[in-house]
Amino acid sequence: MNELEPLPEDSLNPVNTQTWANGRHVVRCVKVIQETHDVKTFCFMSQTPIMFFFKPGQFVTLELEIGGEQVMRSYTMSSSPSVPYSFSITVKRVKNGLVSNWLHDNLRVEDEIAVHGPVGNFNCIDFSTDKALFLSGGVGITPVMSMARWWYDTNSLVDMKFVHSAQTPKDIIFKKELELIASRIDNFELSIICERYDIGESWHGYRGFLTQQILELIAPDVLQREVYCCGPEPYMRAVRAMLKDIGYDMSRYHEESFGETPPEAIEDAEESAELAQIADELPQAGFCVEFIDEGMSVTVTENETVHAASTKLGVQIPKACGMGICGSCKVRLLSGNVNMEHNGGISDEEIEEGYILSCCSKPLDDVSIET
Repeated sequence: MNELEPLPEDSLNPVNTQTWANGRHVVRCVKVIQETHDVKTFCFMSQTPIMFFFKPGQFVTLELEIGGEQVMRSYTMSSSPSVPYSFSITVKRVKNGLVSNWLHDNLRVEDEIAVHGPVGNFNCIDFSTDKALFLSGGVGITPVMSMARWWYDTNSLVDMKFVHSAQTPKDIIFKKELELIASRIDNFELSIICERYDIGESWHGYRGFLTQQILELIAPDVLQREVYCCGPEPYMRAVRAMLKDIGYDMSRYHEESFGETPPEAIEDAEESAELAQIADELPQAGFCVEFIDEGMSVTVTENETVHAASTKLGVQIPKACGMGICGSCKVRLLSGNVNMEHNGGISDEEIEEGYILSCCSKPLDDVSIET
């Protein structure tokens, strides 16, 4: 048998695949999936091959133009990095929701948008375990679904209990896929709780709301499990109370909030101008924040952020989450010092290069900023 001749170098196609890094990326919508009557999944890829690796549970921030204005909004990725050449977000249509309604009504296959990320401390890589309890309500299922998909796709031996609460059977997101996972592996146990069921619907699972009794019935070993929770704030508040009542070690509890409206609304230009005028007229004790590019400065108190200073002057700095998660409000600190309490929206390398997140950075002395 003759030995194989080596192939000439010019016959091989070079691999030009890049790895996703936190920053701004233009992506293309490649698929839209109708999950339920009011929930859609939007799948994205890059025009050039990029491996979208992220930590399951993390966010991206969408940069959109709606009504002639730039809008930034953060969404958890519902897909798993085990499918590396694309990523997905799953969005529920919210009544009067600016971004969710725009996405449902306007975003189509082949459309391009810009995204920022990935970021976020709520994930199953930094908080790994061998026994997990997923608790989710409504569209809060997205980050824990990403985690479950990751452990399933990578043939992990993590013992998973997945508990999801929905309003009615028709509101259960990813129902068929969850049932498929549960049918294929013995280390994934699925429990679904429906608040009610409508006329014509049948439901044989748990009914009502997640209670301490139901929780202990589903997961009698809850005290030995790492808990990953996401849902509306009332849901998470109830979960925290239940866990504290049974003596759970809350250092092993991890949660993520979600929703359409950022915690701090972005003030409009007229209000910003009015605040700046008041600031000029009333001298304040505090620190001076100078925006070099705009040639403007303002004094803030020790409890005000760099972003609050920009708002007073009408300096436009994008902001989506207001909690140091999305990274959209990043600026460069040219001089001075700040106390920055972020939640994963900026890397150590960016901090070393002088960048800060304006939404969660409070001046410790006079500072100058490059926007």
